[in-house]
Amino acid sequence: MSGTDHQRNEIPGAPAPEPPPVDEPTSPREPLPPKPDQRGPETVSPTGQPTGADPADVAQRGAYLTTAQGARLHDTDHSLKAGPRGPVLLQDHHLREKITHFDHERIPERVVHARGAAAHGVFESYGTAARITRAAFLAEGARTPVFVRFSTVLGSRGSADTVRDTRGFATKFYTDEGVFDLVGNNIPVFFIQDAIKFPDVVHAAKPHPDREIPQAQSAHDTFWDFVTLHTEATFHTLWNMSDRGIPRSYRMMEGFGVHTFRLVDAEGATTLVKFHWKPRLGVHSMVWEEAQITSGVDPDFHRRDLADAIEAGAHPQWELGVQTFPDTEEQMFEGIDLLDPTKIVPEELAPVQPVGLLTLNANPSNYFAETEQVAFHVGNLVPGIDVTNDALMQGRLFSYVDTQITRLGGPNFPQLPINRTHAPVNDMLRDGMHQTAVHRGVAPYRPNSLDGGCPFTAGAATGAYIEAPVEVPASRKVRDAAASFDDHFSQARLFWRSMTAPEREHIAAAYGFELGKCYETAIKERGLKVLANIDGELCSTVAAALGLPVPEPTVELADPEPSPALSQIGQEWPVDGRVVGIVVGDPAQDVTEARQAALGAGMVPLVIAPTGGEGVQRTFATARSVEYDALVLAAAPQPAADAHGARDAKASEDAAAVTDVDPRVLLLLTEAYRHGKAVAVYGGGEAVLDAVGLTVSEPGVLAASGGGDALQQLVPLLRAHRVWDRFPTVLGG
Repeated sequence: MSGTDHQRNEIPGAPAPEPPPVDEPTSPREPLPPKPDQRGPETVSPTGQPTGADPADVAQRGAYLTTAQGARLHDTDHSLKAGPRGPVLLQDHHLREKITHFDHERIPERVVHARGAAAHGVFESYGTAARITRAAFLAEGARTPVFVRFSTVLGSRGSADTVRDTRGFATKFYTDEGVFDLVGNNIPVFFIQDAIKFPDVVHAAKPHPDREIPQAQSAHDTFWDFVTLHTEATFHTLWNMSDRGIPRSYRMMEGFGVHTFRLVDAEGATTLVKFHWKPRLGVHSMVWEEAQITSGVDPDFHRRDLADAIEAGAHPQWELGVQTFPDTEEQMFEGIDLLDPTKIVPEELAPVQPVGLLTLNANPSNYFAETEQVAFHVGNLVPGIDVTNDALMQGRLFSYVDTQITRLGGPNFPQLPINRTHAPVNDMLRDGMHQTAVHRGVAPYRPNSLDGGCPFTAGAATGAYIEAPVEVPASRKVRDAAASFDDHFSQARLFWRSMTAPEREHIAAAYGFELGKCYETAIKERGLKVLANIDGELCSTVAAALGLPVPEPTVELADPEPSPALSQIGQEWPVDGRVVGIVVGDPAQDVTEARQAALGAGMVPLVIAPTGGEGVQRTFATARSVEYDALVLAAAPQPAADAHGARDAKASEDAAAVTDVDPRVLLLLTEAYRHGKAVAVYGGGEAVLDAVGLTVSEPGVLAASGGGDALQQLVPLLRAHRVWDRFPTVLGG
């Protein structure tokens, strides 16, 4: 055994039996053998009789990619289309086989978006979209019931909420014309340009199949192996590495339809649009350490936050807006391909126009019956809304229904209460598993005479859904994409240049952490090559963290104008539902003034005391800084009776020996300060600052005359989410 092999065996965690090269392997070879620590099950027959076969005989083999029937394939990255920009053809047997198999890989949990939280609400239309669409729910004054499900993409149902991940933002509109599902994410672009690669990106991002780790995170070799070989993923990955990857709350998270849709007005004229959800509370995030702590102390943080806010009457709201574009033959806007789901149109080029207000006002009564069984589908459309030839969208149109058939046990999942349309149904579909409708009549076909001719087809004047008569490009069938899809870096560079200095620091730190968790140096080096094509300073910063040389860019760096709309910093937002922790020295201490001031501002005050008592929501043992957006120190509490490290690990014996303040309160303060949260002190609370070496001259640390004054001073700081001046920066912004 060579020294290199010996070293690799001594350090566990290698994802594969041999190191990968930096460049994509292109010489055909047989599959690699299993690692030395792996073996398959014994080879026995279905009746348990030994067969004597080599376990390798049941593994897939052969150097070339094939269909399930063994036919070799020359391309698995492009769907079969009617021309490079045409619609995907139904005859694409490889696409259907690949996605069908993928859709049925897991039961009954969702393959992606398994961990979710949801709420009921109402959508009120402003009527401003009526000029570009005949959709009735977008007419002036229309009120439509909705059900919204938020989710993480990668983790299982039992994973944590605050992981770094893309979030789903799916809205089911129960309109009078049928169900419309707007199935999007909190990031406006996606990893891939064609749905045929969706199984691949999910396989790469999910836990490694041999160990089922890591759970709910992208900091591992297979994910970065994929996204550095498929550089169309660069822009989405950059969003994920930014603060957008760890939202403060679902209530403070943007949503996007990702694709370009086609709207149709009453006269048949068409407009291309992109959908946006803009939260009334602003777009805010956690810092990385805060998210890590939260995953441990409260893995249900986001679903709890959503449910608690609704229960408290702080109903979350989002404005639905659209960017509009002329529906031209080339489907481009300002040089940006509108069919490429890895691209955005900056809001400075096409402003988001508000069309309605979403309010979530009720929690589900049963998680399984509602949140778990809700079934969304991109193809649930209503008159006035149509699809485009986006190859990612076209694949989703097939995939969603196919997935639900396995996950929900048959074709009648639309009959589950949470999925039922609020419009009359007469679909001629019959029987099947879990059929709950009792159909009448003898002629579920048309035309018929035995049932009086019913059901009849409708026309445009009677509310029929009629696809827009769009010209299909006359071309040869090809597995290809338009040349405009080849630009993988200019918009990632736009995003980077639009970030402020603190946001850039967080992005660089995220890349350093994620690539640092990869085992293979080759994948880290390939990741740096991608970053070099975004920005030299970003690349060199991450390279320094990894201890690797800085590569040269392989493309000419673009020079885009920054888009301020992409930054989360620099504006002020409402403070509704913000959580303020009020630290007292005695459960009986009167903090009525501070509590009332917080409630009056629409915030949630939580009193933190040495022990429980009337009006106390948290004790020093149960409180942790990540739960609060700001702290009010109304006392300098002495160590409580349980302030012992043996009883509470947060109660450091060393800290208790050098100060008269309970060490849990000191930890609470130092974490909150480190995470950029505002702090106000009164009534002796300044002694807590002294104990940790802080003063009221520090950014966002305030001295107040009382509880009301403390809250009055905190509100302006909370409107900015964090005290950003507190974060040291080296990178420019």
